[in-house]
Amino acid sequence: MAAKAPAHLSAEAKKWWNRVVKEFEVDDTAGLMVLQQALEAFDRMRQAQEILAAEGLVIRNEATGMVRAHPAAKIEHDARMALLRYWKALGLDIEPPGPVGRPPGR
Repeated sequence: MAAKAPAHLSAEAKKWWNRVVKEFEVDDTAGLMVLQQALEAFDRMRQAQEILAAEGLVIRNEATGMVRAHPAAKIEHDARMALLRYWKALGLDIEPPGPVGRPPGR
């Protein structure tokens, strides 16, 4: 029987959990721990992306007029990098979505 996805993961992360556990036969304790960390990073990345979509990539200090990157941009970046590190640690080889390179005629 495949390991059940941790309850605190989002529905999207749980789908990834089920797919990875099934397709890549991740069933040892260490592999499942790394997979959980990867999907927690995935959820954190998605949360930051939602904030950025709602609030924008930059924030303005009303007092000074200075513009700076939204703090969620760093969170999104850090979570994405963590996700990629965990994916690599698992040794998963997932194909990119679609052909690589420019479309023909361009």
